[in-house]
Amino acid sequence: MNSPGPRRTAIRQLGITVFSLLLAARGGSAQQTVFHSEVHLVTLTFSVHDASGKLVSGLHQEAFQVFEDGVRQKIVSLASEAELPLSIGLLVDASDSQSKFLKRHTKDVELFLQQILRPQDQVFSIGFGDHIRLVADLTSSPAQVIDGLTAYDKGKGDFPELAPDPTRSGGTALFDAVYSSVQEKLSNASARRRVLILFTDGEENSSAHDEVEAIAAAQGADVLVYAVRYTQVHHGKLTAGNHQGMANLKHLTAQTGGADFDGLNTDLPQDFRQIADELRSQYSVSYYSTNKVNDGSFRKVVIEPTQPGLTIRARSGYYAGGSSKPTAS
Repeated sequence: MNSPGPRRTAIRQLGITVFSLLLAARGGSAQQTVFHSEVHLVTLTFSVHDASGKLVSGLHQEAFQVFEDGVRQKIVSLASEAELPLSIGLLVDASDSQSKFLKRHTKDVELFLQQILRPQDQVFSIGFGDHIRLVADLTSSPAQVIDGLTAYDKGKGDFPELAPDPTRSGGTALFDAVYSSVQEKLSNASARRRVLILFTDGEENSSAHDEVEAIAAAQGADVLVYAVRYTQVHHGKLTAGNHQGMANLKHLTAQTGGADFDGLNTDLPQDFRQIADELRSQYSVSYYSTNKVNDGSFRKVVIEPTQPGLTIRARSGYYAGGSSKPTAS
């Protein structure tokens, strides 16, 4: 998924103005007619797995086909993103349903950072419930992140609030946390792979933005979303809220090219290694869309391997600019 200049999954719209000069039939005067068209450079990040689930690297452009809304597109470039520095946002749920897991969240965040962070990478952390607090700003220091989360857990410190909203009260603003993190911390992180890792049960009841808007923001900034889920089971049974939270995380991650993991019933060190390996083994593919209309509609994009036995994980598409509100895909 590489593009000229910074490798960044995004749509770059280049307005091309075509001028035609027509001489009037009488009087020798010139009249200028202007035509407008749009060329969309689309860039997508993706990973490739074989039949056993192992990551596949070293593939070339001929190994893939790209389709937008069912129409095959001409690939103009393909690149590996192994050395691209990371910008990572860690979103830690501090709402009532997750209060018993806060210390576990901090421990798991520390483990994750040990697995993935290099000197050239940057990470920030957010604590959210009905408020979205910047617990640690962009840093290459795991200790700074852990110190911030520890202080946040103990109620110590004055942490700045992102996207304050007085109408939120006593709930969980998951979608706002995703949306605000993308818009305020990741959208301008050029020449970097952008990632959000959610530590949450996925339950949502307080956001001003809905799930579609959160997904659209992540897709538009080429942000991969991963989730580590902590579902609190009551009396041995999943509640309706549990099911909804699980569905939220599965959809958020699948639509942006990430994955979700059960934080309470899985091998987290192995899961973190998987995330780290994926972020170091991704491809970037670019093409000019044959659909020149800039109408804000959702364009479904499918990347297909030309050889059997391979599976591709990528975001589901993009919104073609414009001002219309996205609709669910």
